[in-house]
Amino acid sequence: MRSHDYGDILSGKPRRQIPEVVAETGLVVEDPASGFCGAVVRFEYGNVVVEDRHGRRRLFPLAPAGFLVDGRAVTLVRPQQQGAPKVTRSASGSTRVEGVRARTARASRIWVEGVHDAELVEIVWGHDLRVEGVVVEPLEGVDNLAERVAEFGPAPHRRLGVLVDHLVSGSKESRIVESVDSAHVLVTGHPYVDIWEAVKPSVLGIGGWPRVPRGVAWKDGVCAALGWGDPVEGWRRVRAAVSGFRDLESPLVGAVERLIDFVTIDPE
Repeated sequence: MRSHDYGDILSGKPRRQIPEVVAETGLVVEDPASGFCGAVVRFEYGNVVVEDRHGRRRLFPLAPAGFLVDGRAVTLVRPQQQGAPKVTRSASGSTRVEGVRARTARASRIWVEGVHDAELVEIVWGHDLRVEGVVVEPLEGVDNLAERVAEFGPAPHRRLGVLVDHLVSGSKESRIVESVDSAHVLVTGHPYVDIWEAVKPSVLGIGGWPRVPRGVAWKDGVCAALGWGDPVEGWRRVRAAVSGFRDLESPLVGAVERLIDFVTIDPE
């Protein structure tokens, strides 16, 4: 005898209880049927409106076991008192989700050239990356990019995004990138010699980035020209000046956004 209310009587196993979770504004939920993931923003006629990090919104019914939270099936219930939703923005301009746990890391990755690149991406897009479960790894240069990509083994469920400095026509970097040919790899970049230069001079209180003579390491030349001491002190100044995407030049912002979109596409 089996009962939907009392479980398997003969085995003595109780029916698994689906927990109820109050759908507070900002709660990150996933629709298991479509894979749509985002934050609760409001309720409409007994349904819940969910917004993803791109600002796309979808309406879902509050069905039993209708959503996943932290990978577990839950039944969303409406809060007893629902006030006007307060939407706050992350450093990247996306909807900030308060109290969110980092999603289990995807197999896909984003590679950047160095530690400074990784830190700057974390400052601006760290919130988005944790929500999406994307890990950013520094390469320490792209000279061996083709070999590293082959070792990674990109695939539909294992995508790779690469952010390259000084990706302009005729540069060494552009020739290296041409050697990478995979539908599961996207290489984007910006025209600046170094990631520092993608920070708007105005936020650093300088009139512009100085020109560095050939043969002089770029960071050393910049620090000497600006009186910033060594590159360690220079990076402290640059990092402290950046609080959001508006502090960065648009080519870098666009490049990183394209990479995040690419590695978070769920394969069909």
